[in-house]
Amino acid sequence: MFRSKRGSSVPSRIPAASARTSPIRIFTLKLTFLALFLVIGLRLVQIQVIEASLYQGIARKQYEAKVALPATRGNIYDSKGKILVSNSMYVSFGVDPAIVGRDAPAIARRFSRVFGKSSSEYLKKISATNKRFVWLKRRVKPDYAKKINAIEFEGLIQLNEPQRIYHYDHIAAHVIGFTDVDNNGLTGTELQFDENLRGTDGYVIMQRDGLGRKRPSVDYPRVEPINGNSIVLTIDLEYQAIAEEELRRGIEQNKAESGLVIMMDPTTGEILAMANYPPVNLDNVSGTDPSLMRNRIITDMFEPGSMFKIVTASAALEHDLVTPEQNFFAENGKYIVKLGHGKSRTINDIHEYGTITFQDAMELSSNIVMAKVSDLIGVESLYLTARNFGFGTETGLELPGEVSGELKKPNQWSGTTLNSIAYGYEVGVTPLQITLAYAAVANKGVLMRPHILKQVLNENNEIIVETRSQVIRQVISTTTAQTLTSFLVGVVERGTGVSAKVKGVSVAGKTGTSRKFVGGKYERGSYTASFAGFFPAEDPKVMCVVMLDNPRVGGYTGGVASAPIFRAIIEKVIATCARFTKKSNAAIAGKQPMAIPDVRTLRTDVAIDVLRSQGFRVKTLGDGKFIAGQSPAPPMKLSSDGLVKLTTTAADETMAGGYTVVPDVRGMTIRRAMNRLAMRQLDVEVAGSGIVVDQKPRVGQRVKIGACVSVRCQPKDLSALMVH
Repeated sequence: MFRSKRGSSVPSRIPAASARTSPIRIFTLKLTFLALFLVIGLRLVQIQVIEASLYQGIARKQYEAKVALPATRGNIYDSKGKILVSNSMYVSFGVDPAIVGRDAPAIARRFSRVFGKSSSEYLKKISATNKRFVWLKRRVKPDYAKKINAIEFEGLIQLNEPQRIYHYDHIAAHVIGFTDVDNNGLTGTELQFDENLRGTDGYVIMQRDGLGRKRPSVDYPRVEPINGNSIVLTIDLEYQAIAEEELRRGIEQNKAESGLVIMMDPTTGEILAMANYPPVNLDNVSGTDPSLMRNRIITDMFEPGSMFKIVTASAALEHDLVTPEQNFFAENGKYIVKLGHGKSRTINDIHEYGTITFQDAMELSSNIVMAKVSDLIGVESLYLTARNFGFGTETGLELPGEVSGELKKPNQWSGTTLNSIAYGYEVGVTPLQITLAYAAVANKGVLMRPHILKQVLNENNEIIVETRSQVIRQVISTTTAQTLTSFLVGVVERGTGVSAKVKGVSVAGKTGTSRKFVGGKYERGSYTASFAGFFPAEDPKVMCVVMLDNPRVGGYTGGVASAPIFRAIIEKVIATCARFTKKSNAAIAGKQPMAIPDVRTLRTDVAIDVLRSQGFRVKTLGDGKFIAGQSPAPPMKLSSDGLVKLTTTAADETMAGGYTVVPDVRGMTIRRAMNRLAMRQLDVEVAGSGIVVDQKPRVGQRVKIGACVSVRCQPKDLSALMVH
């Protein structure tokens, strides 16, 4: 600062250079602001014009959501229209983590209180994802909707979802299969026909209101779900229930590890029943060993043993190499075969037979005679016959997981293969393949393609697909089939299969016993016991195969362990199934008296179905799982719309102090009577054979658990029950 001469203060001067730069700075600043405005403008154009649809979509996601409308899965029916699997509408709960906000702890506490899990588990589900939707609970009964009350909480969503209902617990479980939580088929028919059953999901666009709750938007389209088609199986519920019940009892009595039964119509190829044991409860498959879910009838192969002799006999008879009366020396039970180079092998029979006919060899199941006959047949002919029966190839049954078995080509056969295959070793077959082979014999030499799908129905129950029976080929001549049938009848009448014999019914069948091949060697004391048969032999209606793994009590052979189960199945089928009982349309129309099926010891639901299918009205007394008695009792007759009263019981009927009540077993077969008494934990002493006509102690008497009940039996002619 400078002073004037007068001593007054004056402002200092601004340098000239500074004055010149000030307009430049201002211009630069203006230019910068202009550039910024230009950038902002261009960005706004990009957002609102060029990329408008993208950001509109992002904005919509803040207040809109696309919610799936699940399709209802199709039903599954048995061949007579009885519903096996249907659906029920359940509720599911989920949350939108982005808007659930402060309600998350309250939601977690509510779910913890209702469903019994810790609240931290639900909080973890809500916070552990960046998704806009997460499930908290799937498919619970509708009653839970009131307990949760989703409208109280922001972001909590309630949806209705269909849930599979299996009407008969474990019955036909391995055939039906099951679904996952999203109703996708995982096994069995649920998987095989998933595309038909599942339908197509729809959707609805939901908008959130101010509280975050989802509401349907009228501004957006709603796509309705297309429900799935329904499936009708060839399975007959009555046959299936009988097969499973008798298989269970047979396994328990023989202390076997597992077992299976398959039944089919030999003339059409329709599968009537497929039973596997141990059973699986479709209503609770979580935690079940996956190996138990296999349908071993098609997924497992085994060496069939003597049941394969049907192939050897077919080849020999078809090529006129032997006659039924031709004699063979059975080497008194021990046959040493020289293989060359100083080696040999020994083929044994269980019994020491001398000279027997070829028919005797089949009836008595001689390995030695079959080995000798195979030398006459030769490698090529035996292989081609086995191949024509379908061994070594998949059958094409409409179920997942089928294997082809193992039939080596002739150039892979060793020096022992020809003789071994002749009596069922060095060959791997599935139970279904062996069933089809015997069914071909029953069907006059014609091999049918098996099928388990009968019809596909649309939502209006109109048939859109129907399976027709299909002939594969004529395997053997009608004459050869008739000769083999006479052999198989002889097996049951006087051979190794006498335990399958039923009074008044002509049964054709064959036993099989094979040592199991485990860990690269045949395991001593480990066997598969089998029986294959059909009836009536003169006009076959049903083909049935029974197999047990490692029976431990009573005997390990097919004739001892499996044939009695086959017989029990036949007896119950004949006594209860409409196909084998006299039930003319005239009698029904005129309400003429007709024989009442014997449903005692059957499951309650199955017994009701059996009676109703024949026109009877039913009243049950009690809420037990099994039928203890019925009134009127068989063989009484009743008009077709008459009332049958059923007394139910639980499997374990004991009283205080270790006592029980003697049930009425009169009129039952021996096996059924023994099962009925076993349900009461009573021992049994049998006199005679056939049907129980008397018992002691008297019916209704109070006795100690473990007491012995004596039953007297007499033969009963069942031929009157057959439809010819």
